[in-house]
Amino acid sequence: MILRLRDLIKRVRNCKTAAEEREVIAKESAALRELFRDEDGGSLYRHRNVAKLMYMHMLGYPTHFGQMETLKLIAANGYAEKRIGYLGLMVLLDERHEVLMLVTNSLKNDLNHKTNQYTTGLALAALGNVGSPAMARDLTPDIERLMESSNPYLRKKAALCATRIVKKAPDLVECFIERAAGLLSDRNHNVVLTGVSLMLQICELDLDVIVPVYRRHVPALCKVLKSLLAGGVSPEHEITGITNPFLQVKILRLLRHLGRGCADTSDIMSDVLAQVAANVDGTKNAGNAILYEAVQTIMGIESIAGLRVLAVNVLGRFLANRDNNIRYVALNTLSKVVGVDAHAVQRHRATIVECVKDADVSIRRRALELVYGLVNEGNIRALTRELIDYLSVADADFKPDLAAKICVLVMRFAPDKRWHVDHLVQVMCMPGTHIKDEVCRALIVLICNAPELHAYSTRALYRALTAYQGVADTSLVLTAVWCIGEFGELLLPSSSSAPGGGVGGLLHGEPPLTVSDADIVSVVETAAALVPPATSRGTGGGEPADVAAARGVSVREFALTAAIKLAARLPAQAPRLR
Repeated sequence: MILRLRDLIKRVRNCKTAAEEREVIAKESAALRELFRDEDGGSLYRHRNVAKLMYMHMLGYPTHFGQMETLKLIAANGYAEKRIGYLGLMVLLDERHEVLMLVTNSLKNDLNHKTNQYTTGLALAALGNVGSPAMARDLTPDIERLMESSNPYLRKKAALCATRIVKKAPDLVECFIERAAGLLSDRNHNVVLTGVSLMLQICELDLDVIVPVYRRHVPALCKVLKSLLAGGVSPEHEITGITNPFLQVKILRLLRHLGRGCADTSDIMSDVLAQVAANVDGTKNAGNAILYEAVQTIMGIESIAGLRVLAVNVLGRFLANRDNNIRYVALNTLSKVVGVDAHAVQRHRATIVECVKDADVSIRRRALELVYGLVNEGNIRALTRELIDYLSVADADFKPDLAAKICVLVMRFAPDKRWHVDHLVQVMCMPGTHIKDEVCRALIVLICNAPELHAYSTRALYRALTAYQGVADTSLVLTAVWCIGEFGELLLPSSSSAPGGGVGGLLHGEPPLTVSDADIVSVVETAAALVPPATSRGTGGGEPADVAAARGVSVREFALTAAIKLAARLPAQAPRLR
């Protein structure tokens, strides 16, 4: 017995196991096959049977045995049968099926249907969804004719279908270049939207050839956009008080293609872009979508500096939004803008740095990358201070990335060598930062090449090592032990008794340090016995076990090397060091 669609759905939902479901589907499939063999037996309920086939297909079961039934429904005279037939065609078949070629004649007949626009609309929708390149070439003349129809519904559907045709058969694009532009003057918003969409698709196929042709239509696009900004033009297309945001977004995207690389075209659209950025309500999602597209367009064309500043200010307002998605989009866009107009982005530096402290890890990482791009010689002191302050309270998973960025910034933009040493040591003192060996080597090279900082650096590292030896990163131990082995004698009072002068004299603002040779040896002994903390990957806190073991070996090697050097430089401690 053949089930109704609702009964089949009910039985499938009542199945408690996959085996029961397969049994129900198998029985119904067998019944449908038997019915399809009878030429006349299934004609009365053919539409119902095809609907059940679509349901089975969505569940993942084979339905190839019923494909011809969809073609029979399409060839029927009634609209109800055609509707199910075309829906089945789009669900059960795609352009790779050879049987699809059999429907070309039915499509052509329905495209020329004189009495029912919705029948023609079904044919256009089917061709736009599953049409093959061969079908597109056969039916393109009919699509061109329908794009010039007096019926706006058919013009809209035909333009959408043409978008699919130029995508599947790019050699046909010349047939639609001027017809797409002609839809810009249409009074129907839906037709204009589909026309702009078709122009966008055509532009993306061949920017170098098509864009110069379409640039003469920029004034018409700007006129449409201005009318939408004025409001009240088409109340039925308003969304939260904004007139047709979908059309506004499409126009802005098309203007970006047309204005890129052309200063004259960019000047034409500058006024309307400024109006969009200044007047669109940013408190609604629809308004934010338009503003975001306007920013993308302003940054993508040859815009003047004032317009770019206006766009960056829009992104600054996005950063103050409570919606994390909007803030992430703003950070992502600012990361691209900073290379074009870094000065304008600098005005929002404080807000961007606050985003580094956000609870959302994706926002934190994106903000950190943006801060990395904002730093220069003029703001390195302020930004580094804020980043280091946050480093002390950052999550364990975020600390390594943040510390790595700080180290790179310090090494690249340090105003002087003493500041360079101080801030790298400060980062190394914090647990969980996992400073890379390259940073340690770079710091050691810097200290070696600055004789005036030998004593200062050694004292700074000695203080840090004694204060944070139990919690500091391994990089601090390695760097401090190396410096103590190389310049350990400069720690003794005899070397630092001359403030502001001499090889080991204290520098301005440096606190005094009283150290004996026995204290120096004790620090090296403690470092040699130090075992770096280890943890499993991804849990935070320490390093992975294999990395921690390798660093433990490096620390002992550095400590033994330092002991050998100190044996010659601190004769009184030679027996102990041996």
